[in-house]
Formats: sequence, C-alpha cells, structure tokens
Amino acid sequence: MPTSDDRRAAAILLALAAAGVLLRVLVAGEGAPGAVAYRLGTGPRPAQDSVAARAARLARPLGRYEKIDVDRAGADELTRLPRIGPALAGRIVADREAAGPFGSLEALDRVPGVGPALLAAIRRHVTFSAGPWGRPRRPPAAGIVTINTATVEELAQLPGIGRVRAQAIVEDRRRRGPFRRLEDLVRVRGIGSATVERLRGKVRVP
Repeated sequence: MPTSDDRRAAAILLALAAAGVLLRVLVAGEGAPGAVAYRLGTGPRPAQDSVAARAARLARPLGRYEKIDVDRAGADELTRLPRIGPALAGRIVADREAAGPFGSLEALDRVPGVGPALLAAIRRHVTFSAGPWGRPRRPPAAGIVTINTATVEELAQLPGIGRVRAQAIVEDRRRRGPFRRLEDLVRVRGIGSATVERLRGKVRVP
C-alpha cells in the first residue's frame, strides 16, 4: 500500500511533467498551423540596445589608460574627461570646427574656460590625432586659401600672417562674420594694407 511519501513523490513528478508540457507549448509551439509561440525577451531591440550601450559607455568613468582624441571626439564624448561639462565640451567642438584641430594640449588653452588646472587634470586622458602645431599642414592643391573657411594652420602659411595673425583672423571671422572682400582683412588687428597686398592672388574671398 503506497505511503504518504510515495504519494507526495508521485504528485511532484506529475507537476514536473505538466510544467514540461506547458513550457514546450509556450516556447516551441510554432509547429502547429496557426499556433502562436510566446518567447519571453526575444523580441528585436537593436535601437534600444544601441542607445543603452552608448549611454552606458558615456557614463562609465575613463579607465586608467583610456584616452580621448580631442581633435575628433564629439561633445558627449568629451564630457567623460575630468572637469569638462556639456557647456565646455560644446565650446571645444565649436572652436575646433571654426579654427581647426588643436594638435596639442597647449593649444586647447585657446578655448574660453580652459586653463592650466583643467589641462593638468585631463593630460593623461587625451590625445591629439592632428599632431603638433609645429607640423605644417599640406597646402590646398590649387595653392589658393579661402579666407572664410581656412583653418588657423592654413592661414598661418600665408606670407606675412603667421600663427598669431591667423588666430586673429579666425577670431574676427567668428565674431563679425565672413569677409566680403580682401580689403576687409584690415579690420583684423595686426594686418595692414601692405599685408593685404602680399596676399593678393594667394587667397580667395567669396
């Protein structure tokens, strides 16, 4: 005669068998025509996963040897650097687009809000793919520099300009807008009529 333990064991086996049948119906039930298979958590979510992965990466602190290329990184990537928030990151990107890549840590100091303390804080976490400022950039194939779009490096190669005046041209262009004719360059501090004449035939002003 079955004991209470035997009856309990039989009940457990019956419950497990029923659960197995139910699981097969839910997970692999596409065999029958018209049947609906229910799979938990298997729906496609590539966009959500991509956004979540990017957010997680940007929120993660920089690793000990991890570096960010300041000459290429977007504003959101720059905010991972110590002491750089969204506003300063936006100014860095805007300056880079207007004046060209930085090329070195020291050149980053030209951005308002960046100072020696911040440079020291980010020094080991940044890299600059454009190379140092001292490395000349290859001039345009046609040999003509477009004043309203040229970077500091391109302008600095023009006769009588140099890096300081090139930076002044870019700053003036940013504050007052594009130059309409070559003679407008005299509005830039340090540039006179003689310099303008030296540039004639070497620059383009749309």
